[in-house]
Amino acid sequence: MDALQNLMEELVNAKGVPGNERGVRQVFQKHLEPLSEEILTDRLGGLAGKKTGDPDGPKILLAGHLDEIGFMVTYITEKGFLKFQPLGGWWAHNMLSHRVVVQSRKGEYLGVIGSKPPHALKVEERKKVMDIKDMFIDIGAKSRAEVEEMGIRPGDSVVPVSDFFTMQDGKIWGGKALDNRAGCALVLEVLRQLKDEEHPNVVYGGATVQEEVGVRGAGTLAELVKPDIAFALDVGMAYDIPGFEGHPGEAAMGEGPLMFILDYTMIPHTGLRNLVMDTAEELEIPLQVDALMGGGTDGAKFHLHGIGCPTVVIGFPTRYVHSHNSLMSRHDFEQAARLLTAVIKKLDQNTLDSWI
Repeated sequence: MDALQNLMEELVNAKGVPGNERGVRQVFQKHLEPLSEEILTDRLGGLAGKKTGDPDGPKILLAGHLDEIGFMVTYITEKGFLKFQPLGGWWAHNMLSHRVVVQSRKGEYLGVIGSKPPHALKVEERKKVMDIKDMFIDIGAKSRAEVEEMGIRPGDSVVPVSDFFTMQDGKIWGGKALDNRAGCALVLEVLRQLKDEEHPNVVYGGATVQEEVGVRGAGTLAELVKPDIAFALDVGMAYDIPGFEGHPGEAAMGEGPLMFILDYTMIPHTGLRNLVMDTAEELEIPLQVDALMGGGTDGAKFHLHGIGCPTVVIGFPTRYVHSHNSLMSRHDFEQAARLLTAVIKKLDQNTLDSWI
């Protein structure tokens, strides 16, 4: 296995739901430290590594988010089943019968998301999406006392179980948490490509927390770094699967990196958007675009920081996001890293000043 695939496997398999990103944060920081001259941290768990080119140049922030969609224990029944709430946007059809890990102060415990079997459902019930409130997690316990003895209590994190895997001889990456371990890996890869390169700015490669529950950590990381320009690195939708026929979006997995030209929370800065597009043309990188009005990214907080921070969102078309198993193209990732590295090498104070 090569270094890049190994990095993705480490990040994807690490555990880190919103509010409890410690496990994946440790993996990210381990890879960040050799690429940075200084590590900065905020009090919610976000962090950034600093790499100085021109100390008088603009501050450039590249950031993915550490957290993955997951769940939180909210109640323990008398018979030892766990009731829970989703952390992030889940569709109930993607949840039933999947394995999860409950993280308690005494250890980790395997569980299964359960519900009544189809045999016990009325005909009309079978045609409906199961309400999350009717689901539960079965960890094999027989009583509330047994669950409490395991150290499990309300507020504990619940993480999907789905190890990293590849398809098509490594050309396709899959597993849980590609949203957004892929963005975090992209930060590290760009820093690696810049390691021995000159650039007219100060680059901060980082990762936020709690993006999936309201882009909360983006605000604290922006306050820490105080960037002049920002790139939110995240996944986007892939429309090249059955069910999207006639959809206005055309982003397809394997056809190049993706840039959002609009989402529910942000309009990208025109000057920065054009620089990315022009650079992609120069490098003959097939940059895809999307207008995703059903969601937002950390860019929502980045672009409003201070007196305003020109921001764009760069990522990759990804199939089956917000489920236990997503798919993305390694080629799209590599092209995104090449594009971002080239853009950063162009970003100097004169360019920033010309946008204002």
